[in-house]
Amino acid sequence: MFKEILKTATWKQSQIIVVGTIINGVLGAFFYILMARFLGPSDFGLLTISVATLTLIADSVDFGINTGLVRYISANLNKDSNQAFKYLKLGLESKLVVWTAVLVLGYFLSPLIALSIFKKIELVTPLRLVMIGVGGVLLLSFATSSLQAFQKYYVWNLVNISTNLLRLIVIFILFSFGYLNLFSGFSVYILLPFFGFCLGLLFLPYKSMFNVKNELSVASELFKYNLWVAIFTIIAAISSRLDTFLSARLLSNFDLGIYGSASQLVQIVPQMVGALGVVAAPKFASFRNTHDMVRYLKKFQLLVLGLSVLGLLAIPLSFFLIPLVFGIQYQATVYPFIILLLAMLVFLISVPIHSSIIYYFAKPDLFVWVSIGHLFLIASFGYILITNFGAIGAALSVLIGMLFTFLVPFGWLLYRIRK
Repeated sequence: MFKEILKTATWKQSQIIVVGTIINGVLGAFFYILMARFLGPSDFGLLTISVATLTLIADSVDFGINTGLVRYISANLNKDSNQAFKYLKLGLESKLVVWTAVLVLGYFLSPLIALSIFKKIELVTPLRLVMIGVGGVLLLSFATSSLQAFQKYYVWNLVNISTNLLRLIVIFILFSFGYLNLFSGFSVYILLPFFGFCLGLLFLPYKSMFNVKNELSVASELFKYNLWVAIFTIIAAISSRLDTFLSARLLSNFDLGIYGSASQLVQIVPQMVGALGVVAAPKFASFRNTHDMVRYLKKFQLLVLGLSVLGLLAIPLSFFLIPLVFGIQYQATVYPFIILLLAMLVFLISVPIHSSIIYYFAKPDLFVWVSIGHLFLIASFGYILITNFGAIGAALSVLIGMLFTFLVPFGWLLYRIRK
């Protein structure tokens, strides 16, 4: 079995993606470490909530476009490339329209969000920057999703690594000249994705995309499929960050910074999840019978289980490395980090199951109900646990939610395969 796994194209492609994701994760970690050490827990807490708000809005207003691009470009590329280019062009146009709406509305609503939801007047300016950053995230995800659909994995790595590397270089320059603060650091964070989008576009058939006509002819098919994906994505985006938003409201800026540092340390695992999904999605979408799909699923599941076991090695190291890297003021980060790491490893194990349901069975609607259940668990357990246990309670609520999102789809998949 293991020899077969090592010979598969999936394993080779996964190696490319995993190595690139590790490099990308390390670069991202250096960015947050530098920001955490320089800003201190209080300002780093504000940065954490700003980044969480940015990703929440960007994920919510994507409306499933990224998933639709992967599915329909992959399905049409070989049999009708002109049709694939229509999906590509429509996806880009949709993101630009959505960003314009977010930018206008968000500017005026930022003070209301800062005061009514977070009760932090100091968040007004960062939230207005968030609305600009939404455009960068939307456009960068368009480029990376399109590269995923075309299965250009080396370029996918190049775009992500170059973006994070340049961001880190600029942060070091600002730090060296004494200009690094919450405003300048977050400005760099939101602007560099625009660079990534431009770089990715160079490796896509942008001339064919811009020249194709009548892209609205595929709008019905794209957005019909995207409807359930969009609903699921919005609910999932809220529930996956609800722990941070509850912490922002219930905890001090200092404790929020402690939890934020733990959250950022485990972000390499969701990045790994996304990277493996890059490989898995076109594969599952291309299968035409359940036997081949299940055979691939078993090999893929063994791969993620092995990666999860390796991830457990970070637990004993965290007691020494976190105070050393972040500083002694972040000593309390260790236990929230351990709990969040376990939660993220459960998330990693779920990748083959989720991908098969969305892309092979084409049942994204299942995850709407899963996301509603996850949202309820985080909201109820999160409020109780954060109130009583602070940052550790927030981490425990995430672990409970991840177990739920693994077990329910796993049960559905077993039932569907046996049926």
